[in-house]
Amino acid sequence: MLRKGVSWRDVPTEQIGCSGVTAWRRLRDWTEAGVWWPRLHEVLLAELRKEGLLEMDDAAIDASHVRALKGGGSRRTFAG
Repeated sequence: MLRKGVSWRDVPTEQIGCSGVTAWRRLRDWTEAGVWWPRLHEVLLAELRKEGLLEMDDAAIDASHVRALKGGGSRRTFAG
């Protein structure tokens, strides 16, 4: 089921190995440290796809980190 406005607290602990709040903190810390660059994200997704480990049936889409200048207008796809 797709939902918007999902809280980090709703992330299933069993599937990611830590609480959603812990996952959020790690992502925040990595982003502030400059670790979570778009290219690293692309490589991670490509590796997961290659190994058959990317399960898109349970995916969350969050565009809060993507700038949409003048409403966007172009699409960006990730390698994979």
